[in-house]
Amino acid sequence: MLVYSPTIGPRLRYVLQFLGETLQGKPLSFTTNAQEALRYDGVLINYSATKLREIEIWIAPQGLLDETGIREVEIIVKNKENGIPFFFETSGDYPFDIFSAIFYLLSRYEEYLPHEKDSYGRYAHTNSLAWREGFLHRPIVNKWINEFNSHINHRQAPNHLRGIHTSPDIHHRPSTIYHPPSTIPQLPSALPFTFLPTYDIDIAFSYKHKGFWRNMVGGVAALFTLKWKSLGERVSVCLGKKRDPFDVFGWLNGLHERLGLKPYYFFLVAPKRGKYDKNINPALPAMRQLVHDHAIRYPVGVHPSWRSGDEPAQLETEIRLLADAAGTEVQASRQHYIRISFPTTYRQLLASGIRFDFSMGYGSINGFRASVALPFYWYDLEKEETTQLLVFPFCYMEANSFFEQKQNAEEGLAEMRRYYDVVKNTGGLFCMIWHNSFLTETAIWAEWRKGYEKFLVSLSK
Repeated sequence: MLVYSPTIGPRLRYVLQFLGETLQGKPLSFTTNAQEALRYDGVLINYSATKLREIEIWIAPQGLLDETGIREVEIIVKNKENGIPFFFETSGDYPFDIFSAIFYLLSRYEEYLPHEKDSYGRYAHTNSLAWREGFLHRPIVNKWINEFNSHINHRQAPNHLRGIHTSPDIHHRPSTIYHPPSTIPQLPSALPFTFLPTYDIDIAFSYKHKGFWRNMVGGVAALFTLKWKSLGERVSVCLGKKRDPFDVFGWLNGLHERLGLKPYYFFLVAPKRGKYDKNINPALPAMRQLVHDHAIRYPVGVHPSWRSGDEPAQLETEIRLLADAAGTEVQASRQHYIRISFPTTYRQLLASGIRFDFSMGYGSINGFRASVALPFYWYDLEKEETTQLLVFPFCYMEANSFFEQKQNAEEGLAEMRRYYDVVKNTGGLFCMIWHNSFLTETAIWAEWRKGYEKFLVSLSK
């Protein structure tokens, strides 16, 4: 397969890398030479203003990929006959400029524009095109790719050039641009499906290892608010008569081992507590041991504190603390409270040695922030360059269901199952977030815990 375009700028190169690695495990080959394109004996994608030859896939450019800088872009969303929304409709053989549409969503172009912020100072999901046009709950980029695959395979690909496709490994994708291959692999009819559970450990223990004064203040507060059960539980845990309710790690490990799961754990290890950073002191032996025990079994990442968003040097301190406790290099991250500001946050992560980020989602509602359920490299829109930060988007977090969407356990777990089914049917990566504090056996969370275990067990049948 070969892509022809009169010019190949960094934006188009980025999209060709993403599509190629998703479809065939390496970036799509391209040329700016019209004669080479005319002679090419294979699938030709003509990305130009005029038709080049009789047998080709002609996508007329909308113009976004030839630009530099950031501006307000007029977008009119339409729906195909099959109900899949699209935008950047153009006059080519293909109904819309899929390359520009993918770039707009993956680059988070709209988040660089002036916008209102939510109560936490984050990009409000209500600003997004996906929310306004009603497709936040759908990974439409995945759907576009599946349709594009079918279009190539069933209408354009010469039979004598069909071969075998090998799915790419989502944890390692080359960034080299390849020359046109001599044979054309047949593209899959649907994207492969991957399930990835992840956990944010904001507060590892509810009462233990918090020290005398934190427990004293908490106990007095429970006393004055007449929360006798909570007070009794605190005393029992501190006296060693009862397991800390947040200590669900042994139960989770048993569940993962039984079902063959390899989740990611993200630990908040802020050295100083604050309004949003209430973690256990990372220097305590118990906290260090907890991190080390998990690093032996699973990949672990840093959960950058709220403070680190205002003090960049803090991020490197937290990464060092976590790496020292884990006994291994830390290259993965997810922002605490999903606090992201483009391009500052991702630049800070890269500068600190982070290569995998799991923050691409909203901390205010469940759904697909970048309208995709696939890993992709972050494109720095201000610098106009593809970076080495590989982004793993999530679409479901139980805290969104409970705190933001005011769902009970039955409703929240049903939503999780719906997102799982959507991604499984479309193909791609289903990444979700849970917290140890939601998986306790206390009355308020007991149904969430039972439902979560039932969900995981059902996947193994």
